[in-house]
Amino acid sequence: MSHYENYSRTSAAYDRTRQAQGIEIIRRLLSHNPLPLSEQVLVDAGCGTGQYSAALIDSVQHIQAIDLNPGMLTVAANKLQAQIAAGNIELHQGSIDELPIDDESADAVMVNQVLHHLADDATAGWPAHQRVFAEFARVLKPGGITVINSCSHSQLEQGFWFYQLIPEAVGRVQQRTADLDVLGSLLQHSGFGEVGHETATDIIMQGDTYFDADRVLDPQWRAGDSIWALATPAERENALQKVRTLVDQGELHSFMRRHDETRLHSGQLSFTWAVLA
Repeated sequence: MSHYENYSRTSAAYDRTRQAQGIEIIRRLLSHNPLPLSEQVLVDAGCGTGQYSAALIDSVQHIQAIDLNPGMLTVAANKLQAQIAAGNIELHQGSIDELPIDDESADAVMVNQVLHHLADDATAGWPAHQRVFAEFARVLKPGGITVINSCSHSQLEQGFWFYQLIPEAVGRVQQRTADLDVLGSLLQHSGFGEVGHETATDIIMQGDTYFDADRVLDPQWRAGDSIWALATPAERENALQKVRTLVDQGELHSFMRRHDETRLHSGQLSFTWAVLA
């Protein structure tokens, strides 16, 4: 799925360092569908290693999980083998702009931290996003729900202390990220009616390790955030050298605390929901 990160190489590290975040918010937003959550067929578009599917498998009737990367799907299959055997979930290799799912066969679609991996062009009206949202509309039943977990532009600037080390990479991911107002417009253009946004200020994507500032020197930890793949080798080395210098000076944790203050107001994650008209 990603056009800049090699998830065949980093899938295991990604699974260890990233957690499914905002599950209660996703459950609540899926409840905009009048069909009880326990009776819903849910599509996990860009499922990665299956973290979100694993967290929601007991809440819904069935999950169709799709990812383009075989390394990610292998990790997901190992994690969910009991649920696969029980028929509660199916894993598919495929692209989210060409879902291997029948028309009007799903009650809900969720897509978690995926859309910025699309190779898209904002100046042309975000055609890749439009194709993806058209696919979501195709597979959803009337009244079906789409839930998008993403980072807004302001959250990319203010929500992660270590992003201050690689500002050029932040700029690049912002260019690939449709901000919340754009997401809403694109969804409505694709046939969705009611659209809403919710910002989570108390969720931290990396969990407790986010505050372990020294972990930024660990390549396995960095593999859990694809933004590092958008930094050039020189930018990455400059960032790491700055961290080493801060460690030597005993100032790394104060650097982290200073640059983390804005996260308390911006949060790291936003959730967009839309109802198919």
